[in-house]
Amino acid sequence: MDLRYTPQEEAFRADLRDWLANVLPDLPPQPSADDWPARRAYDTGWQRTLFEGGYAGVNWPTEYGGRGATLTEQLIYLEETTLAGAPYIGVNFVGMLHAGPTIMAEASEGQKAAHLPAILRGDEVWCQGFSEPSAGSDLAALGCKAVLDGDEYVITGQKTWTSFAQVADWCELLIRTDPAASKHRGITWVMFPMDTPGVEIRPLRTVVGTSEFSEVFFDEARVAVSNRVGLENDGWRVAMVTFGFERGTGFVSDLVETGKMLQELAELAKHVTRGSATAWDDVSVRRDIGQMQAEMDALWALTKRNLAQADRNGVPGAGGSLVKVCYSELLQRLTEVAMELLGRAGLSRTDVGDLPSGAFVEERLRSLSFSIAAGTSQIQRNIIAERILGLPKEKPWTSS
Repeated sequence: MDLRYTPQEEAFRADLRDWLANVLPDLPPQPSADDWPARRAYDTGWQRTLFEGGYAGVNWPTEYGGRGATLTEQLIYLEETTLAGAPYIGVNFVGMLHAGPTIMAEASEGQKAAHLPAILRGDEVWCQGFSEPSAGSDLAALGCKAVLDGDEYVITGQKTWTSFAQVADWCELLIRTDPAASKHRGITWVMFPMDTPGVEIRPLRTVVGTSEFSEVFFDEARVAVSNRVGLENDGWRVAMVTFGFERGTGFVSDLVETGKMLQELAELAKHVTRGSATAWDDVSVRRDIGQMQAEMDALWALTKRNLAQADRNGVPGAGGSLVKVCYSELLQRLTEVAMELLGRAGLSRTDVGDLPSGAFVEERLRSLSFSIAAGTSQIQRNIIAERILGLPKEKPWTSS
């Protein structure tokens, strides 16, 4: 494949830069991290601005309000908005990156018409109800039970790590509809309205002090069978489509931000002194930073390759797992080097003197979750081994 950008793609980049230069100076300040009504209003307002400017869901089909652009142009969009410091889609990320693309690929025409335009405009905020206390990495072990009662499922159980549940209108929800089936079967993917009676939301506070995740409890909550996406008991396959989108382009903005952080790390090394010299004078420090930059360049090229594959096949392939596991561990190494350079300043979550310790410490704490969230590194390696390398599945362990 050709990793270079075409003249058409560079023209798209130039137009986007001009648009961002015009709209970003007029944006209001971002609200407090824990002011959830204000955060929803801010993020959905930005989504509406993107929609009106023709940049919401740039690769979504035009019939759903998108731009119909290529996935490479979506990559350019993510790169340029991140570099320009534009707001992230925030509370809209599940709808835009997970639920929306899954509905587009798997739902009925009526379901698409009902939800895709609303997601794109920012009128609907979605959350993800997949993980459970005993079903995280082994998601197929989920036990949130659904019993069919006429034309409704009656749901009882619990979900955890549900992003933005406290401000969501809808949830992409995995439920167990056949407890007698093997664990990868008997699962169904449904679109669940979060204002349904019988739902309790309890926010969780993370190590960095934020509360974007929640526990969600279902006590005989009802959802119409017509809200099911795909066939009953076929939810695991539909979920794999969701994960493909999550791992396909979900880390592009993070890659761009980490590239900027790597440059800041090099500047930090040139500033921090060690005896009569700077840390940058240490050849091992330069080697570490150079190695990480080379890995970043390789991950960017691999991301473009994965998008080219998605352009051909309609959904991202297993290569997204390779990006995810390599990026997660690269970010953790980068922040570990930063902590070594900062020394005692790395104990402070606010800047110490003229050292940018606050941002690096925050990122160090955040990076710890990357090898767990969206599929652990161990799960990703299994996917790589089986779906890319063609290795046989590991036999289940049994005691002698």
